[in-house]
Amino acid sequence: MLVIKKDYICYKVFFFLSKVDIIIKDNERKEVMYKLINLEKKEYEEFVKNHKLKSHFLQSYAWGEFCKNEKKLTPYYLGLVDEKKKIVASALLLKKRLPLKYSYFYSPRGFVLDYEKEEIFKIMTKEVVKFVKEKKGIFLKIDPDIIKKSYNYLEEENKLDYDPKKIFNMIKNCGFKHLGFTKNFETNQPRYTFRINLNQDLEEIESHFSKTTKQRISKALKLKTEIKIGEEKDLKEFYHLMTLTEERKDFISYTEEYYKKLYQIFNQDNKMTLFIGKVNLENILKNLRKEEKELKESLNSIPTENLSKSAKNKQKELTRRVDKLKEDIKKYQDIKEKYGKEITLNAHMIIEYGDKAWVLYAGNHNILTETYANYHTYLEHLKFCKERKLNIYDQFGTIGDLQKDNPRMGLHEFKKKFGGDYIEFLGEFDYITNKPMYFIFTKLVPIYRKLVKNKSKKELKNEVSRNK
Repeated sequence: MLVIKKDYICYKVFFFLSKVDIIIKDNERKEVMYKLINLEKKEYEEFVKNHKLKSHFLQSYAWGEFCKNEKKLTPYYLGLVDEKKKIVASALLLKKRLPLKYSYFYSPRGFVLDYEKEEIFKIMTKEVVKFVKEKKGIFLKIDPDIIKKSYNYLEEENKLDYDPKKIFNMIKNCGFKHLGFTKNFETNQPRYTFRINLNQDLEEIESHFSKTTKQRISKALKLKTEIKIGEEKDLKEFYHLMTLTEERKDFISYTEEYYKKLYQIFNQDNKMTLFIGKVNLENILKNLRKEEKELKESLNSIPTENLSKSAKNKQKELTRRVDKLKEDIKKYQDIKEKYGKEITLNAHMIIEYGDKAWVLYAGNHNILTETYANYHTYLEHLKFCKERKLNIYDQFGTIGDLQKDNPRMGLHEFKKKFGGDYIEFLGEFDYITNKPMYFIFTKLVPIYRKLVKNKSKKELKNEVSRNK
């Protein structure tokens, strides 16, 4: 009986170990069920563009090609597929070469996947990190556009349908280092922005505009400012306005070729639209002269003697308005003589991708700001995006530091006037794969970049001066 019991016990132990082995093998199978592969353009775009949660132009195939052409980065279009070859996650990785054959990788706006599916994120991270290490990458950077907080136009906090803290902790638990809750434009992409929900009626969207915005749009419409869709030939005018804007705000960013290449690449099979805001000086002068004539007639109809107090006040007010019109007529006449009967006052680049649109760049003239053509242009591309049946309109960047002395407060207040939701994202995360090189890179490269930036700024200022 003892032998039988020993044999029976041995059998049970063997059976148990066999079960454990099967479980372990099953778990191993689950891990290798997913595979990271390079995706062709068609299948990559189909997945990213149609992803309900994470479609973003910075993860598009076109952005990768633009970065290859203009920024000299190497793009990789990766997909995580299951055993049925179905894509469950993807990532555009941009490789930046460093000395000694090292490199670092950046996935702008993070992996394209459902961040509430922790297991998929873990597997994607593991596979991408393996890919980065194989290519001597010293770190991988992501900055997912996962909303941390959101406030509506009344500054009331919007309730999110997920827990951002849980996602934040999941990313950190997978080995990423968070780089802090920055407040300005220290990161690769803005950590704050304003977004307008385009699923609202246009009337409702406009009702959220500030009082001054409504008044300024009304004045622009009264002056018959004209907004049209531009073409590639208009990029020269767009660049000129960008240089005026950048010089006024004391920063110089990109060359004319940069904007041209961006426009060309995104218009191959995505959508980049150029909006041009103009005023016709002849029409404005015609309307001003008509108004002046009507006011003079009203003024002449007032008796010259024995005036009542109210009549004197009316006469004084009409005289003031006539004098102001004379000044305006002279000003517009002088501008017409210098620039011609029509002048472009602003130009905006709007990019569409998936169900969203972004106001990527906006250049404005430094004259005739009182026509508020810029406000009218924003209204028109909002209408345009509504007609395209997009869901989100993103003003692409603002600040989190709302101190009055912040030099970017003017930009923030302007964008805020259009009544969008004030959005804060989680921020940047680095997955460090080579600690010594990461330390050297984060300490020395910023110094190098500052030197290069100052040199580029000087060269671009010279170019701006030549274009004046």
